[in-house]
This record gives sequence, structure tokens and C-alpha cells, in this order.
Amino acid sequence: MQQRGKLFVIAAPSGAGKTSLVRALLQRESHLRFSISYTTRKIRPTELDGRDYFFVEHATFERMAAAGEFLEHAKVFDNYYGTSKAQVQAILNNGDNVILEIDWQGAQQIRKALPECETIFILPPSRAELERRLRDRKTDNDEVIARRLRDSVSDMTHWDEFDYVVINDNFDRALTDLAEIASHRGHALGRDRTDVVTLTRQLLET
Repeated sequence: MQQRGKLFVIAAPSGAGKTSLVRALLQRESHLRFSISYTTRKIRPTELDGRDYFFVEHATFERMAAAGEFLEHAKVFDNYYGTSKAQVQAILNNGDNVILEIDWQGAQQIRKALPECETIFILPPSRAELERRLRDRKTDNDEVIARRLRDSVSDMTHWDEFDYVVINDNFDRALTDLAEIASHRGHALGRDRTDVVTLTRQLLET
């Protein structure tokens, strides 16, 4: 009998480097498959439809949601994001492990639907570094960046809902940490670590 795959859910505040880490992890770990989300936001110049996301109109997304086609879905920054239920189940049933890159709201829904999943939250090393990364994208104006920063701080209040926490202060080290978790060797990367508690206190200071 085919052994069912494992689902890994990765979330992070905007600007923490989640997308770059997930891409690198998929290149490094051949046993992982990526679940491509649906979204209604505009495609960025570096993105491809069907590789980064399935880009659809609001009406299409809402029809899919009403039909129960999403494992989870949420509205973020005025746009919808959702995970195809059929896509994830097909990969898991094939015995492959799945990486799901979503936000904390989606992670909460996934936990309820598939409580056996393992969840990972990625943190930036500081608020200043978070802002620098958002500005380096050169895709948003100052007003949008300010809103993303506010929302990122709000997102980070949910860090302790996740099984593991990875701090992205050094890309290669963060990538190695993710690979350890995905290979079931990440016991030392649980959320209840002194460095994580100290960092989150600093990140959430008002």
C-alpha cells in the first residue's frame, strides 16, 4: 500500500523571505512537491502563471470557493488566495510530501482540515531588515509599504500557533533549518526556543 505523503505548511509575514526560501528548498529537496495556490492579485514581472500561482479573476475565485474547491482561502491585501483541495490530496495520495506556502489565516484552516500537517513560521531578524526587504522589491510605493509593515507585525503575533520557527537572518542557515524540518530532523527548531521568544518580543514591541 502506498504510504501517504506529509503536508508542510509554511507561513511568514510579508518580507520575511518565505518565497525565496521555499523555491530554494524545492530545488534542494527532491522529495518535496509545491502546491500552487490560486490568487486574484496581479502577476508580477518575475512570475509565471501556473508556476508561482494560478492567476484568476475575482468572479472565478468566488465560484470555486462557493463550490468548496479550496482546502483553505483568505483575503489578503485586497486579493484572494486559495489552495486547491484536489491538488493537495492528489500529491499526498501519490506518496509525495507537499509544501504549502500560505498566510497564518490559511494555516489555521489547514490545521482544522488536516490536523496531521506540520506547520512552520519564518521570522525576519528585525523590523528594520523587514522594511529593507520590502523596499528592495521596488514593487510598492511608500503608502503600501507602510501598510505591509503594519500587517506584517500583526501577522507575527501568530508565530506561537506554529510547530516550528525558522529565523531568516542568514539565508543558507534558514534554508538548512527548513530542510531539517522537511526531513523530520527539526526537533531543535520547535517554537519554544529562547532565541525565538526574545526575538518575537523585540519584533512586536510598539
